[in-house]
Amino acid sequence: MSTYSVALLDTVLYTTHMIIGHGELLKTLRLKRGISQLEIARRLDISRSSYIAIEQGKRELTLGEFEKLSNILNVSFEEIESGVLANYEKYKQMILAYLKVAGGNDGKIPKTKLAKLLYLADFAWFYDKLESMSGMHYARRAYGPVPDSYFRALTELEEDGKIRIAHKGDAVLVSICDGAARQKLDLLKNNELELMQKISKKWKDKRTSEIVNFTHEQLPYRICRENELIPYELIVQEDPDNVY
Repeated sequence: MSTYSVALLDTVLYTTHMIIGHGELLKTLRLKRGISQLEIARRLDISRSSYIAIEQGKRELTLGEFEKLSNILNVSFEEIESGVLANYEKYKQMILAYLKVAGGNDGKIPKTKLAKLLYLADFAWFYDKLESMSGMHYARRAYGPVPDSYFRALTELEEDGKIRIAHKGDAVLVSICDGAARQKLDLLKNNELELMQKISKKWKDKRTSEIVNFTHEQLPYRICRENELIPYELIVQEDPDNVY
């Protein structure tokens, strides 16, 4: 086994205690939504004892059960698969935080650049803390690492009157509305905001193509396959100067 493989394995084993298993995650979500084990079992077309075995980690989920539970519990397939529950509302506050500080002279950020800034914040936070800032699940897309929920988050923020989305040629530009600029970002810790400000300062005057190329050259993006979820653990193998 290569030195890289051993180091990565050590990292994965070290961080395993931070990953909620399928059963514990499903139980947490079920209780949060006030759904009984019997009701879940009925909707999955299995016995209650079979579902209890799933929550206890004694029975694996089938692909069909994964998909049904995703709809029943209103959670993404990726979250169930990974066992990590993303903080979607915090992720939306991260978008607002960047829009407050990272816009150009006109206060606007290209949508693609904003997506990369969010990715860098989540993975840089993991580099130092061994946990993601938002817990979002980033996939390797042709245009860069991004969670599918990014586009839904922008739509919701626009519908809520918190951001503006404008088109300029081929570019899609995002800016914060005046009212949202005063919104308290209570889900973000001070040191999380400080990291985002550092990342923003580094990339504020850079072109979108520069940050795209930077993230594409990072280890997590390079070694994953198209459309594959990018494990956060890979970032700890990156050179410290290339984290953000």
